[in-house]
Amino acid sequence: VKLLYAFFHVRHNLKYFDKMRCLRKRSAVSFLGVLVICLLFMNLYIEDGYVLEGDKQLIRETATHQLNPERYVHTFKDLSNFSGSINISYRYLAGTPLPRKRYLTIGLSSVKRKKGNYLLETIKSIFDQSSYEELKEIAVVVQLADFDSSWCEGMVQDISQKFAHHIIAGRLIVIHVPEEYYPVLEGLKRNYNDPEDRVKFRSKQNVDYAFLLNFCANLSEYYVMLEDDVRCSKNFLTAVKKVITSREGSYWVTLEFSKLGYIGKLYHSHDLPRLAHFLLMFYQEMPCDWLLIHFRGLLAQKEVIRFKPSLFQHMGYYSSYKGAENKLKDDDFEEESFDIPDNPPANLHTNMNVFENYEASKAYSSIDEYFWGKAPSTGDFYGIVFEKPIKISKIKVVTGTEDRQNDILHHGALEVGEKIVGSKKGRQCTTYLRLGEFKNGNFEITDVENKVLFDINCMRILVTKSQKEWLIIRSISVWTSQTPNQ
Repeated sequence: VKLLYAFFHVRHNLKYFDKMRCLRKRSAVSFLGVLVICLLFMNLYIEDGYVLEGDKQLIRETATHQLNPERYVHTFKDLSNFSGSINISYRYLAGTPLPRKRYLTIGLSSVKRKKGNYLLETIKSIFDQSSYEELKEIAVVVQLADFDSSWCEGMVQDISQKFAHHIIAGRLIVIHVPEEYYPVLEGLKRNYNDPEDRVKFRSKQNVDYAFLLNFCANLSEYYVMLEDDVRCSKNFLTAVKKVITSREGSYWVTLEFSKLGYIGKLYHSHDLPRLAHFLLMFYQEMPCDWLLIHFRGLLAQKEVIRFKPSLFQHMGYYSSYKGAENKLKDDDFEEESFDIPDNPPANLHTNMNVFENYEASKAYSSIDEYFWGKAPSTGDFYGIVFEKPIKISKIKVVTGTEDRQNDILHHGALEVGEKIVGSKKGRQCTTYLRLGEFKNGNFEITDVENKVLFDINCMRILVTKSQKEWLIIRSISVWTSQTPNQ
């Protein structure tokens, strides 16, 4: 009996250990399964894998769908984790980045043109239009994106000869990405019925810019995108800094300093990796400037934030695509546009009949918006009440637009006032001084502080004769001098 009992006890223990081994095996299998799934998940999203053929295929498959902003909102939110750089090898053709971060990086990508070449002029304009102090805060990165090695070598030689001191100072870097890192550029989708060579050109351009953005992500606080055939306004960096400071505390993704294509588009550098990934995902879908609009919208900036005057002007006559003529010009560009108005804080009001949502505030903003009122009558006004009394050096008012050139102020005057009365909502000045009349819908005056002896509390545009045409006040610009004694 004892032997039988011992036998069954041993047998029971063996069964127990067998069960434990099975459980351990199952646990091990489950763990390995979870591990494999995690590795597969990481492999799908890991950014360094872009250079692998499998990831190129993933990009191609993703890009076979039409880009619909609403459809891809969820997908793009997932991509918000793509804050790291894309793992590709850059060739340094001239210069190397300095360890110290600059305030602004200026990026431009260039390819061989069939007619004309403006790259050297563009680089020269960037440096010539910057003061010595401004040069300390900028870095210029030129990507030679053509696969013709002899052309690249020739351009590097020309750049090195003309801008040697900027290269030595670490202000100018010239880079190149080998062709092996590019995704497929043949047999792409022909959206918008574009010819195959046009699709290839714009798709490669998207990849060019993605690689350029990726390189520039850690060089500075901000990044501005230019083309290789651009002229800059005087002291453009000072103007950009002034605008950025004025937007402090407000949310923005893209600030625009030109209305043409992808010239003068400013970004936070921390957004560049995501923008680079975005351009790669949809590289064959549409031109770069269209993709930039979608990017801005997906990051919840629905409206264009464009500043005038423009700081950059397109100067090329021949396009980099087949050498076709390209005469596009930005009529808001000013060579001396560093003198951006201050437009101090103020309350805006009008007694005119406002059309839809073209309210008074839009004329006083530096953004590309305007006030639009229905046919004004004699005595109607547009008023500005400043939060604090100010000294003014210059005033400029522009009415009408290109497509509505008759919606100007045909008969009007500009006045400044003092001695505020009334409640907070209905404040106005008791006395006004007329500074002049509008001519052809515009008004401009300088040296105001020497013509007006009092500290200015108010400013108003006064309609002096009824008109049947509606009125667009396109922009109101105010430059202040020293702060008055309180």
